[in-house]
Amino acid sequence: MSDHNNPVNKEYDLICVGGGIMSATLALLTKLLQPEINILILERLDRVAMESSAAWNNAGTGHSALCELNYCPENDDKSVAIKKAISICEQFEISKQFWTYLVKKDLIKDPSTFIKAVPHHSWVTGKQNSDYLENRYKAMKDHFMFNTIEFTRDHEKMKEWFPLIMANRTDDEIMAASRIKRGTELNYGELTRQLYHILETEFNTPVHCNMEVQDIDPDKEAEWSVEVKNLKTKERQYLDARHVFIGAGGGSLLLLQKVEIEEKEGYGGFPVSGGWLVCKNEDIIAQHNAKVYSKAGIGDPPMSTPHLDTRYINGKKELLFGPFAGFSPKFLKEGSNFDLIKSIKSDNLGAMLGAFWHNLPLTKYLIEQVSMSFEDRMQSLRKFMKNARDEDWEMMVAGQRVQIIKKDEYEGGKLQFGTEVISSKDGSITCLLGASPGASTATSIMMQVLEQAFPEILESANGSKKLKEIIPMYTTEVSPALFQKCLDNAKEVLKL
Repeated sequence: MSDHNNPVNKEYDLICVGGGIMSATLALLTKLLQPEINILILERLDRVAMESSAAWNNAGTGHSALCELNYCPENDDKSVAIKKAISICEQFEISKQFWTYLVKKDLIKDPSTFIKAVPHHSWVTGKQNSDYLENRYKAMKDHFMFNTIEFTRDHEKMKEWFPLIMANRTDDEIMAASRIKRGTELNYGELTRQLYHILETEFNTPVHCNMEVQDIDPDKEAEWSVEVKNLKTKERQYLDARHVFIGAGGGSLLLLQKVEIEEKEGYGGFPVSGGWLVCKNEDIIAQHNAKVYSKAGIGDPPMSTPHLDTRYINGKKELLFGPFAGFSPKFLKEGSNFDLIKSIKSDNLGAMLGAFWHNLPLTKYLIEQVSMSFEDRMQSLRKFMKNARDEDWEMMVAGQRVQIIKKDEYEGGKLQFGTEVISSKDGSITCLLGASPGASTATSIMMQVLEQAFPEILESANGSKKLKEIIPMYTTEVSPALFQKCLDNAKEVLKL
């Protein structure tokens, strides 16, 4: 035990910092593979799934690259690269397999509480964008993961797919659309709450809320000593852990910077807030059953891709348009205005300045977004819905995201979209940085953490056999037959 003055609880094999979908997924996967392992979850707010995992704070799209055009860049010869789309699609299907397993084992009773079938569409205007979309369609339809994709330039067909967008259009408007019917809509907040319920009731894994991790230090006896402050009583205690996972969303970077490992050097973060226009008119909500993603503007960052989405939140059908980016120096929605300043250190200053200098268009974009009035935002919506009326919509603030900044030998620093796992050499401490497609690919990302933290579990005969049962696609080369089998299985079990 550590020799601190404060009382010390027992040792844990794994302490997860943050009560979002990442910690829930990691803890449950680990418990399924090795039930006797001793895990503790610590969350600073008074409930789990209140930050990035909360339904209103994320896009709710089962990000599977069916409609998100930023995963399919155009090559110089106008052909379209789909390598990233294949990777994202595979990762999402791995998540679906994990949830399917939980439903089959009766650990999740009703999958329709968190996942629904909603077709995924891409929609673009203008000849150049329409040609790009057709080239993307040609590249995708030949791959077994996307072979059900449909493409059209026909206005009548689009009226069937998304009537709200096609209302009041003239015949001379050039546009194109593609669709994959098997798309999904997710309430990650609800899913996360259910995962923690399973952990607490079936696997004796406690979740302690109102507990803020202040520091993580190396320890002679255990691997790590975790200093925790009870935000209600202000009492501090020190917990011993063999492994620590930092999965605190935007709060991860500030905590990682306190950990004495060289792998953290040079990482910085750039916070971006978001907002949605939310429809208040039930008649309009009823007319749309689709996720429709368009193309980011020239020079705009990938997170700016506008979309008009059917959502199901707390059992109610909703219609959202956005996201609109904003700027706040906070790293969490419930964070501090000093988060960004506190994150600047001597080892990441060069990277932060380099990233800022090389991303001036992003800064300009954010300034424009922040200064948008409600009317400006309605005008953006009217590119999608010509007759959208102000009184039918209201603005809602979404979650905070912290994009990764890392050192780059050419630019000093680079802004990186996506997520990254930082790990100590021995894998005893791991940290997840970054944002989208985050929640959708949580199972794959947490398997990466498991590989680094607990290779002995995955390499054991029992562990590898169990993993094949939980995620058939994880350990094998994905063949068309296996992919289809897993798709069909998930469709039936998850009621899609």
